Amino acid sequence: MERKASRRENECEEKTSNSESSELDKDYKTSLITLNVGGYLYITQKQTLTKYPDSFLEGIINGRIMCPFDADGHFFIDRDGLLFRHILNFLRNGELLLPEGFRENQLLAQEAEFFQLKVLSEAVKSRWEKEQLASRETTFLEITDSHDRSQGLRIFCNAPEFIAKIKSRIVLVSKSRLDGFPEEFSVSSNIIQFKYFIKSENGTRLVLKEDNTFVCTLETLKFEAIMTALKCGFRLLTSLDCSRGSIVHSDALHFIK
Repeated sequence: MERKASRRENECEEKTSNSESSELDKDYKTSLITLNVGGYLYITQKQTLTKYPDSFLEGIINGRIMCPFDADGHFFIDRDGLLFRHILNFLRNGELLLPEGFRENQLLAQEAEFFQLKVLSEAVKSRWEKEQLASRETTFLEITDSHDRSQGLRIFCNAPEFIAKIKSRIVLVSKSRLDGFPEEFSVSSNIIQFKYFIKSENGTRLVLKEDNTFVCTLETLKFEAIMTALKCGFRLLTSLDCSRGSIVHSDALHFIK
């Protein structure tokens, strides 16, 4: 009799344990929400979507806002599915973290407003304003002689990516022409410094080898910079010294978009 009673107690305990485990699994599954945002499926926890009270997503989850379902029974939200990744990451992290080079601030701000996330909307707008301000700041590139900084050229532009493009072009050409002579020039954030320039009847040449071959003259470099800028939609604003009769003879070039 004792054995039967003990067996029944064990069976009851197992049933209770299984029942509790089943309830926990059920609770865990119901805490996972699948959203279909513009055709992109996102799976996240209920607590993530309800993090900000009175937001659009919190309203959907708690039944305050009616939302259609897709064919598989998932909530369907007709918004930008790719950008929703950043909305969800904000809900998870509590801060705005965007990949380097992100350029869709205006679109993301609109998405934040739709989802009624005021904190995110303000963060995006603040980031956008800072980028706009930075884009108006002038960036320069100086190509100079390490022994005489009066010899050379400065290129100014309000677009850092344009300066980077010109810089990479000069470095690429210089390395290809100066193979075996890396000591002939050095590169820093804003300055490309050649060991020395040489004078010739045709102008100032940038580099020197034993056979007197050269990358190009400063005048050729200025002309190439001007043509590249115009093709990219920039305009030549001014130069520091046009008294020599030609833009390509000036000491500096200023571009703006």
